Amino acid sequence: MGNRPDGPPKGLGGDQVEGRQAVRELLLAGTRRTREVLMAGDLDPAPILDDIIDLADEARVTIREVSRFKFESVARTDAPQGVLALAQPIREHELEDLLGPDASGRDPFLLLLDGVTDPGNLGAILRSAECAGVTGVVLPRHRAAGVTAAATKSAAGAIEHLRMTRVSGLPKALGHLAKAGVWSVGLDVGGDTAIHNLAVADQPVALVLGAEGSGLSRLVRERCDTIAHIPLVGVLGSLNVSAAAAVALFEVARCRT
Repeated sequence: MGNRPDGPPKGLGGDQVEGRQAVRELLLAGTRRTREVLMAGDLDPAPILDDIIDLADEARVTIREVSRFKFESVARTDAPQGVLALAQPIREHELEDLLGPDASGRDPFLLLLDGVTDPGNLGAILRSAECAGVTGVVLPRHRAAGVTAAATKSAAGAIEHLRMTRVSGLPKALGHLAKAGVWSVGLDVGGDTAIHNLAVADQPVALVLGAEGSGLSRLVRERCDTIAHIPLVGVLGSLNVSAAAAVALFEVARCRT
């Protein structure tokens, strides 16, 4: 299934892309139209800036050089590195799009995020997800970070290569996953199974991560098929959610290869 035929394509946001790597990947991927690239006029030469200029020229995207003051007035992040792009919003997929094999024939390896509110953490998680081979990401519509300029910058281009959707409620979405034969694995400190002993990692699987601090919500935890944990041997009792995501994602990826 694709976008709903009775209306315009949905968008996840991400229409303002900031940071050199993120803008370069936006132009390189070519999966959505870039309207304009803005560059601060006081930038020192750098190879990645040459790449951006060449890619924009190839795609016939206008490059506009503006004063540092004008650039900073348009930027939405703290350190946009003197480069930002205005683009078509990211395409939002339907949940059903993500429940079968992807275009490369890979079985579902999904990531569900339960209330991650920090855009920097969201972007870092999406970057790890793309590198680990995740085939789809499911985000909640409410009480969670969206694909903002800050998340896009932290993702460093990963959003150009991930299929993503938003749902009104993760518990209901987990029900759809179960009907489609996708195992759901919650990640929580109190989980019964160590992540490296996960028996279903090489099958259609969804990794479910909770919010910073509070972890998985009660209903989401109850709807997961199993709860796994990352064994910790230090004094501290938990990892940052983006670090935990990276460990768990690559452990699942190891089993799938």
